[in-house]
Amino acid sequence: MNLEIITPTQKIFAGEIKLIQLPGVKGSFEILKKHAPIVSILEKGKMRIVTHEGEETLFEIESGVVEASTNSVIVLTESVK
Repeated sequence: MNLEIITPTQKIFAGEIKLIQLPGVKGSFEILKKHAPIVSILEKGKMRIVTHEGEETLFEIESGVVEASTNSVIVLTESVK
């Protein structure tokens, strides 16, 4: 599954991942390969990415939006730490 994380000033991440865990407005949720199409609002919190090799990366994000469709995920956020 392809992931892009974008802020107003730069692209933070672009690459293939196994899963992404996101801080949704109504709680944390995960997106895996072949996930149904979704658009969701994100709140401030931790975003976790796991690659196919099992490497984990954590990002602290501000509010944002995620869109997933056809094994492609785009996260738009105000800032990433």
